[in-house]
Amino acid sequence: MALCKWVSLIFIVTVIMPLLISSDHSLSPEEVAQIPFKFLDHAKRQKLFDFMVGVRRKIHENPELGFEEFETSELIRAELDQMGIPYKYPLAETGIVGFIGTGGPPFVAIRADMDALAMQESVEWEHKSKVPGKMHACGHDAHVAMLLGAAKILQEHHHELQGTVVLVFQPAEEGGGGAKKMLDEGALEHVGAIFGLHVAADYPIGSVHTIDPILAASNVIVSLQHLVSREADPLESQVVTVGKFQGGGAFNVIPDSVTIGGTFRAFSKESFIQLKQRIEEVITRQASVQRCNATVLFNERDKPFYPVAVNDKNLHEHFRNVAGDLLGPQNILERQPMMGAEDFSFYQEAIPGYFFFVGMKNESQGKFESGHSPFFRVNEDVLPYGAALHASLATRYLLENQPKSTLPKGSFHDEL
Repeated sequence: MALCKWVSLIFIVTVIMPLLISSDHSLSPEEVAQIPFKFLDHAKRQKLFDFMVGVRRKIHENPELGFEEFETSELIRAELDQMGIPYKYPLAETGIVGFIGTGGPPFVAIRADMDALAMQESVEWEHKSKVPGKMHACGHDAHVAMLLGAAKILQEHHHELQGTVVLVFQPAEEGGGGAKKMLDEGALEHVGAIFGLHVAADYPIGSVHTIDPILAASNVIVSLQHLVSREADPLESQVVTVGKFQGGGAFNVIPDSVTIGGTFRAFSKESFIQLKQRIEEVITRQASVQRCNATVLFNERDKPFYPVAVNDKNLHEHFRNVAGDLLGPQNILERQPMMGAEDFSFYQEAIPGYFFFVGMKNESQGKFESGHSPFFRVNEDVLPYGAALHASLATRYLLENQPKSTLPKGSFHDEL
């Protein structure tokens, strides 16, 4: 993930086994509170855990970049077929949307991103990337495995679900804006809310928490830094980073041109728009001071601007209730806003959405590097937590958001 500008009991089917989710809407508060715990118990059972680990390792060995996730998508569809889960494909080139439940309202979505990063893996292990220059260095392989694990749990109880869970397998989170393309192609039709997660190396397992031409270019860079230090409201966090500086090919020749590139981020849409405007002004005017010409390209077509990721207030309460029942309130940790970028924000602009982090730090397993490092590793013990949270958040959402007037079954997704 590029982060926001912003983790059941196996049921033996017998006549004496009670339903996990009552179909008569009469669950007691105690029974509702037990759903996440039972889902986590299920997810930790060896069969499901081994399934998720196997999926994650297959994807890790064969990383694919944004909008090129063809083998990853094929693997996901094969697993959905085996589970008997209907789906739509393709959306946004390689994306998939699956459906579990009644086919009618309410609808709630849970999402995983699928793409890898263009970097060489430096971790030596049995399932190291087999593709030179490509690596799952941000945990998207684990995200897919957890969503498929959640799908297995939910599908085992699909007759008991009181609505429809939409599984969103999304391409191109890493700069390609795959979420926007999924939205444009109808991935969230009828959906009332969406949840997404990301593994986090800096929080403990079992916790959760809620982005001359050389001289002329140098002056531009200095001036860009002043946009934040001198102009930004101290209560409005902003970032301007120049990460690329290209000019000339010889140490003793003044080049004809220089290319600089970077990113900028803010915590509000208004601040973002204003910052964009001032960046262009500073670059062109500073270049003029040095008797140079400057052209500013924001590359919105290939890499669309990511909106600010803001969690919905009502879903925050829902998340705290579900995660609290699952992990205990003491393991829900508040996280300060971050200057990363996460295209989950496109979903949040369209419908209420909630994005959170699942801790995977375990001191006994050594240091876990943060995302986008060639030494990034996933603590696979995190997989059951992600699967159980996905399944629990969706199931409880359906229970708590029953429609006032029931439409005929099949009115929305007859293919279910």
